[in-house]
Amino acid sequence: MRLDNLTPFYVMQILKDASKYKDAIHFEVGQPDLPPTPKVIKAAKEAIERGHFGYTSAEGLEELRHAIGKHYKYRYDLSIAPERIVVTPGSSGAFLLAYALTTDIGQKLAIADPGYLSYKNFAYMLGIEPLFIPVQEDTNYCITPQHLQGRKIDTLQISSPANPTGSIYPKELFQELTEYCKKNGITLISDELYSGLVYDGAFTSALQISDDAIVIEGFSKSFCMPGFRLGWVVLPPKLVKKARELAQNIFLAPPTIGQYAALEAFDYPYLEHVRQTFQKRRDTLYGLLSPLFDLGAKPQGAFYIWADVQKYGKASELAKRFLEEAHVAVTPGIDFSQSVGEDFIRFAYTIDEEKMREGVARIASLLG
Repeated sequence: MRLDNLTPFYVMQILKDASKYKDAIHFEVGQPDLPPTPKVIKAAKEAIERGHFGYTSAEGLEELRHAIGKHYKYRYDLSIAPERIVVTPGSSGAFLLAYALTTDIGQKLAIADPGYLSYKNFAYMLGIEPLFIPVQEDTNYCITPQHLQGRKIDTLQISSPANPTGSIYPKELFQELTEYCKKNGITLISDELYSGLVYDGAFTSALQISDDAIVIEGFSKSFCMPGFRLGWVVLPPKLVKKARELAQNIFLAPPTIGQYAALEAFDYPYLEHVRQTFQKRRDTLYGLLSPLFDLGAKPQGAFYIWADVQKYGKASELAKRFLEEAHVAVTPGIDFSQSVGEDFIRFAYTIDEEKMREGVARIASLLG
């Protein structure tokens, strides 16, 4: 376990510093500002009233795993047995479980650069070697088989839609990666946490391509339940028994009240309202930022815009200036990339349009 290699979230320091300003505009936080469906809130209250305070099974409530299985049937027409689903404390718990199940100490985990910071930190915690694959706009920030050729890789981690770029892996590329992984003995893990927030193009789940893929999802983003700390992982049958044993020892059980609340999370009319709200915000913020920064193509999903700011200077210095002089909080790309982190800033459109307009106006005034 190489804890010296762990990297703290720069964004958490920005969030702390921004708390000093009552008029701060928050583009930095990657959590939805919308509430969950009222059905979730009602279910949480009822769970408390009914005294559901004990542990559940390590893999989660059977009713919830059935509900998640039905979700895959509704969304993708897939029949996923509830036995293949393990509910975890947040999607972070799902990543730790998946990595521990598939990748031994010293083996290599390929991840995209830019990509979510915790992937590499989870790897370091488990003694796994993260292998950073630089991806650019020419492949829509997606890893391709060409990126992997000639590299010794044990596990491939992809993200669709991705944080921070909002990119989606098209079906054809998914098929190519699946075939490459099968041919070369590589385990494929797909982070699909933002799958409910897709705006352009068709979304493909790795489970639609292969039953051997490991898929991670959760209730934090498109279900607007970040504080409930619930995720899940869908596993191939051969890994289920070991996953339960690991979950028992690492987590004991997922949060009970949250699980009962999540039974009511699959409110599809409400989830569509959430998706449409974020799509409208994406269009608005993209239009506001385009005159200031090089944005490339519109992000296809999630709720982030990855803006090239290098013509103004280093991203970390700009973020500091935006906060101190304009009271606008953003996340510099160093949280996501070793190679181009100082060239990009991530904007999260997790605030209402009025605040977005005000925030961009302040930045524009500062940049002149």
